[in-house]
Amino acid sequence: MNRLLIVSNRLPISIEKTENKLDFKRSVGGLATGLSSFYKSYESLWIGWPGITLEDIEGRENEVNARLKSENFYPVYIPQQDIENYYEGFCNKTVWPLFHYFTQYTKYDDFTWRSYERVNEAFFEVIMKVFKPGDTIWVHDYHLMLLPKLIREEIPDATIGFFLHIPFPSFEVFRLLPWRKEILNGLLGADLIGFHSFDYVRHFNSSVSRILGYESTFGQITVDNRVTKVDTFPMGIDYDRFTSAVSTPEVQEEIKEIRNEVGERKIIFSIDRLDYTKGILKRLESFDLFLDNNPEYDEKVTLILVAVPSRTGVEQYELLKKQLDELVGRINGQHGKIGWVPVWYLYQFLPFRILVALYNIADIALITPLRDGMNLIAKEFVASKLDGKGVLILSEMAGAAREMGEAIIINPNDKEEVANALKEALTMPEEVQIENNKMMQERLRRYNVVRWAEDFMEGLSTIKGIQQELYGTKLTYERKTRLIEKYLKSKKRLLLLDYDGTLTPFVKKPTKAKPDAELLEMLKCLTQNTNNTIVIISGRDKEILEKWLRGLKLEMIAEHGVWLKEKESMWQMIEPLRNDWKEEIRPLLERYVDRTPGALIEEKDFSLAWHYRQVDPELALIRAGELKAQLLDLFANLNVAVLEGNKVIEIKNVGINKGKAALNWISKDTWDFILAIGDDVTDEDIFAVIPESGYSIKVGLGPSHAKFSVKSFREVRSLLTELEEIESDKK
Repeated sequence: MNRLLIVSNRLPISIEKTENKLDFKRSVGGLATGLSSFYKSYESLWIGWPGITLEDIEGRENEVNARLKSENFYPVYIPQQDIENYYEGFCNKTVWPLFHYFTQYTKYDDFTWRSYERVNEAFFEVIMKVFKPGDTIWVHDYHLMLLPKLIREEIPDATIGFFLHIPFPSFEVFRLLPWRKEILNGLLGADLIGFHSFDYVRHFNSSVSRILGYESTFGQITVDNRVTKVDTFPMGIDYDRFTSAVSTPEVQEEIKEIRNEVGERKIIFSIDRLDYTKGILKRLESFDLFLDNNPEYDEKVTLILVAVPSRTGVEQYELLKKQLDELVGRINGQHGKIGWVPVWYLYQFLPFRILVALYNIADIALITPLRDGMNLIAKEFVASKLDGKGVLILSEMAGAAREMGEAIIINPNDKEEVANALKEALTMPEEVQIENNKMMQERLRRYNVVRWAEDFMEGLSTIKGIQQELYGTKLTYERKTRLIEKYLKSKKRLLLLDYDGTLTPFVKKPTKAKPDAELLEMLKCLTQNTNNTIVIISGRDKEILEKWLRGLKLEMIAEHGVWLKEKESMWQMIEPLRNDWKEEIRPLLERYVDRTPGALIEEKDFSLAWHYRQVDPELALIRAGELKAQLLDLFANLNVAVLEGNKVIEIKNVGINKGKAALNWISKDTWDFILAIGDDVTDEDIFAVIPESGYSIKVGLGPSHAKFSVKSFREVRSLLTELEEIESDKK
């Protein structure tokens, strides 16, 4: 593997300035500590903000950069104004509350959004300075959601992964964001997008489908003819770090001190950043209810509540701190007795040795976030229980709940349920505790943070392999050159060209696909060449093709092969057909139009088409499946078949397709050059009948009978224009 560039908002090291002294401190964030061992196992470079501005280190830049470089860290310096508006503003007043479903706290401020854009661009500029061909770029978290696209636009072939460490909200919540399209497009610049749980994957795919119109198939989304994979990677912890720390002298000393303070009381441990998403107030209210309902536990339990200071100065956090202080005081005042304080409250950061000691000694871990991407605290608690004794009470709203089903899973909004869970945990037999924890420990040991990171890297490598397979048939410069050479040498040429999605862009409203001046001029030039026979093969009806392409010396196939038109002759049917079956099927299609907002029926001479391009994607998937099932019941007595195209279900006579119609031209002459181009599943019938000596090109990615592929209709136009221009120049 080549170099790995890890990109995150903060570096694993922070620089603080006190008077004229610069202090380099290790970051304590989950990402920094979690990836530390994995990071060192690769030739890596970590890019991020070092926690200080250029103004604060003026004159000492070389010293700071040298220190960071010695540990393979590369700094992104952010101006103070952007730090406030980007981090404290857009990240923590817009994205954080919205993605955690606290819409009442969400601010929609264009000024902070512009700052978010600038900082993402600043990260991009730094990456461009250090990037080398072959590097893998792994971008992390909600601070940098625009970055993958910025990199992709500059380095189209780059290997880019993105992982979101917080929840991704449902479509109904995400759609509230004014910059929703920019965020989604930014993320889709990555080759692999990872989330902690399948719920978040589902929400993301739904938003992409509903907002951008890109559908997910087996976890893959095709954007601009590039496949992006969206998958689940539940983040693990450095399991051995916690298990080994328990036995160290410093942790054992802390355990003794805590036990001396608490005595023989049962310990309920709770630790979180002071954040409204963590459900700390509801947690305390549940403990208060537990004490009310279970007076027999007076003086027998102590809740050690640790609130780690976070985002001080932000209004919601200051209010939360005030409410927390008051609630702790009320509970202790109401239930406390001389020698017993029910809630042992600490508002501070805990050193690692004390944290592990509390994990190990606690009888219960009470972890009840209202919304949480993963929650590694739950995993750390279980990892620290060497004797297997202890009970985890975990919110079902935490991503970790999907993996830790042996815990007592609760709804954090249900105070009665949480209070009952405390009683259940305190009375749970030790053998049950040990059995539950053993199963969770084995799982956590196997899927630790290194395995998580390796799993992600493996997934990134896999999707790049899939991309290479799909691009393997790409009409490269060399292949196009050979095609042009054969075209120029030939005298009798047959060009079979699909219309929608091949010569024109695929549009939601079928009526908006009228040919533009550029297309008409290109077709005019091609048809004026006496060596060329140009056949337009379309699913559209003959009247619309006649109207749009009148005056050109084209030959045409309409309705997927029902109607043929050779040069100046009249339209004729490929074979006698019946259409009396339409009267039986039309009412069914009309019923599905009525039940499906945005759907419409297109009626042709010998077919009916049910279009759902403008239907809500999830509803479209359901309705299309239902309609196909009902049509199959009718087909038993009718000589008709269903044809599935791009956002359309078409019903027509059996045995009629574009391939059969194309054979009408392929077989009637000896051609020394044949070229077929199409984009839809209906065009596969044409590709299947093209002789081995001919050329077939699919527009877009995906399995195909075509020999080659191009990205879009623009490449088709460019190729056809180039063919004629080169021949004109030679003349």
